[in-house]
Amino acid sequence: MSTSTNTPKTIRSSFDHRKYVAYDAPVLPDRTWPDQVITQAPIWCSVDLRDGNQALVDPMTVPQKVTMFELLVDMGFKEIEIGFPSASQTEFDFCRKLIEENRIPDDVTIQVLVQAREPLIARTYEALQGAKKAIVHVYNSTSRVQRQQVFRQDMNAIRNLARQGARWVKNYAMQYPDTQWRFQYSPESFTGTELEYAISVCNAVLDVWQPKADAKAIINLPATVEMSTPNVFADQVERVHRALAYRDAVVLSVHTHNDRGTGIAASEMAVMAGADRVEGTLLGNGERTGNMDIFTMAMNLYSRGVDPELYLADVDRIEQVYTECNNLPVHPRHPYIGELVYTAFSGSHQDAIKKCLDARQSDDPWEVAYLPIDPADLGRNYEAVIRVNSQSGKGGVAYLLEQQTGFRLPRALQVAFSQVVQQESERSSKEIRTDWIEAAFNEQYCRQAPLEIESYRLNAARDGKDQLAVEVRFHGQVQTWVGQGQGPLAAWVNAINSHCGLSLEVDDYAEHSLGHDKDADAVAFVELTMGSATYWGCATGSDIVRTALEAVAAGCNAALQCTREGSELSAFA
Repeated sequence: MSTSTNTPKTIRSSFDHRKYVAYDAPVLPDRTWPDQVITQAPIWCSVDLRDGNQALVDPMTVPQKVTMFELLVDMGFKEIEIGFPSASQTEFDFCRKLIEENRIPDDVTIQVLVQAREPLIARTYEALQGAKKAIVHVYNSTSRVQRQQVFRQDMNAIRNLARQGARWVKNYAMQYPDTQWRFQYSPESFTGTELEYAISVCNAVLDVWQPKADAKAIINLPATVEMSTPNVFADQVERVHRALAYRDAVVLSVHTHNDRGTGIAASEMAVMAGADRVEGTLLGNGERTGNMDIFTMAMNLYSRGVDPELYLADVDRIEQVYTECNNLPVHPRHPYIGELVYTAFSGSHQDAIKKCLDARQSDDPWEVAYLPIDPADLGRNYEAVIRVNSQSGKGGVAYLLEQQTGFRLPRALQVAFSQVVQQESERSSKEIRTDWIEAAFNEQYCRQAPLEIESYRLNAARDGKDQLAVEVRFHGQVQTWVGQGQGPLAAWVNAINSHCGLSLEVDDYAEHSLGHDKDADAVAFVELTMGSATYWGCATGSDIVRTALEAVAAGCNAALQCTREGSELSAFA
């Protein structure tokens, strides 16, 4: 195996996988989670105002926090972690503002985070005074690396700290009996903690709280740093699910991060493994690579026919609040909400989408190639689904033109026009917009000069041939051209050929209505050939005979243009 000589030697020497060790996965041969199917949404808890906010370069102001809180409420979140009120005055003031201004709906429970330290717990309860109901979320780090290198304490000491924190949380709650309290514990850095030890710490906390079925505690398992594949996390969750004391009186929650890019999958598998509740943020904001994206996970459920129990349709508002409050952009490829996620540039993809949409009835289950959900569910229109660049094919071009004009092009015309569009796309190296496509089609196939119809008269057939007289404007001169043939198109082509010195023949003709009304206009497409050359013409109108004649005239104008250009080139040569 060769090594690129373009890589600086210092970089090559520092990039060494041997400094890392394999993750110590649990042994769970009788795991059951792979056979489970999610049929109901978990309890959702947004941590945008705490975990998301603490990851921002510029943390949210109080007005921004209010805006985000109102969005979360309107989306249907029933549990919202609003901050860390003992950590700063801003966090404390925001908590008081929500309570004192009565901004918390009766069906919403606010949650606050606090370390297992008595002064901070006391301050937290001061911030929550007067709340109707609240979750106090206490945590301490239990991971091996933090025990050994940060705190320099053994397992018993860290477990005792968790137990003591639980006592303080319970005792201070008794001083505020007017609030309906719930308690939550997180062994921070759960994924870096020996599994059986983490379970023993959680059970020690539960022994202090003594939860009951009508007063449940929350045990939250944070993948503070994502350290394994999501199936390993699911094994850990299933093991905790089985081993927790007071399980019927415990809400088992997970809080995943996205360090390895699989935070959503880890949470989904955790729910399959027994988790009841999921914490995360909108669009995955959070420290480092971000928290688990609740919006995407909820939409994943929606796309499989499961009610996400969140209102997700107002994506414009979600995106606006997200960008304004976090000062972060939404990636154009972000699942479900990004600008390009429903867009197909590939020709074969466009063709498949168009055919599926054409075949679909309004009450059919959603089954459209390359589109996991109906973009209209999130307020997206179908114009954005198919866009054209140099990779696009006839199907995409035809679809966009049909959306813009109502024209359903014959297949051969789709092929011909797509080549026109592709040439422009390759020339410009840019996406081709719908308005350009419409203008180019009109210029190419709806030409009205030098031959233009003023009026026509069609006489009854004699000897099997129609007699057609057409008053035309040809190169600015009004003339009457007469022709006969088997049908008006043949008669008109014969008249054109005799006056223009051409030898055109009608090779194909198609027409369709542009509406459902009986008085709706129609569009006509005519394919003319002359030798090996092909010329298409198109016209619209309420008189279908005249519309067909004008389509032939448009094709004739294209032929005249080409023969004139050919003559000029011959003369120049």
